[in-house]
Amino acid sequence: MNIGVDNTLTILRHTPPGLYLGTDDSEDVVLLPNKYVPEHYEIGDKITVFLYLDHEERPVATTLEPYIYLHEFALLRVNYINEFGAFMDWGLEKDLFVPFKEQARPMEKGKRYLIYMTMDEKTNRLVGSSKTNQFLKNEDLKVEEGEEVDLIVSHITDSGVNVIINEAYKGLVYKDQIFDETIRTGDRMIGWIKTIRPDNKIDVMLQKPGYENVEPNSQLIMDELKASRGFLRLNDNSHPEDIKTVLKMSKKTFKKAIGLLYKEKLIEIKEDGIYLVKDQE
Repeated sequence: MNIGVDNTLTILRHTPPGLYLGTDDSEDVVLLPNKYVPEHYEIGDKITVFLYLDHEERPVATTLEPYIYLHEFALLRVNYINEFGAFMDWGLEKDLFVPFKEQARPMEKGKRYLIYMTMDEKTNRLVGSSKTNQFLKNEDLKVEEGEEVDLIVSHITDSGVNVIINEAYKGLVYKDQIFDETIRTGDRMIGWIKTIRPDNKIDVMLQKPGYENVEPNSQLIMDELKASRGFLRLNDNSHPEDIKTVLKMSKKTFKKAIGLLYKEKLIEIKEDGIYLVKDQE
């Protein structure tokens, strides 16, 4: 039985407090309190539960799904703060403890922070940390340039957006590659590895690289043209910020996309902007 993750256990017996669960190869048992006991069950059935320590530091099971699992990241809200640290809402009765020494900056009640959940080896207790960089190692990379990856927004700086790649590595999306002004810490999204540098720093893109990215962006432009009565005041000479504001894409991507549309005779490119070919309206 493992703390901090889901376990599939066997229902061994029913008692007044609830069901006792265990495994076939261990004498250890854990209580599933009555409030989480399923309506229909039989002794010997398998049940999937999450294990953590209760207020008395005893292992206990729940069928609730927490917002965060062991060795994962999540954006959590501070429920309260005392002289020992902050206590985060992670979807269970007992809050997740983040000691002061594991806070990247002093936490405030009601605010949300990106947290990594780990195990305190001395107490066997699950604890959180907002000092997330210590859990990210770029020494032994198992990603390649061009690969699609899962991203979590770590924090936003003047250079761009720092991201966590596949919950294992640090990466950066440069400011000129970001076309969505609503990106916030804790957001999850798909990205692509743009460059892996000699020092193993990783540059990340939020748009699919190469020609494969052209077709969806061409469709986006077509949709915008149709919604704008067949005309957009954008062309090859438009300022990158104007293109970013209207279409949420870079000028380079825009030029590739309209080039494809022009080649397929779906649009006309003129000095004042691009026009939808009449039979496409």
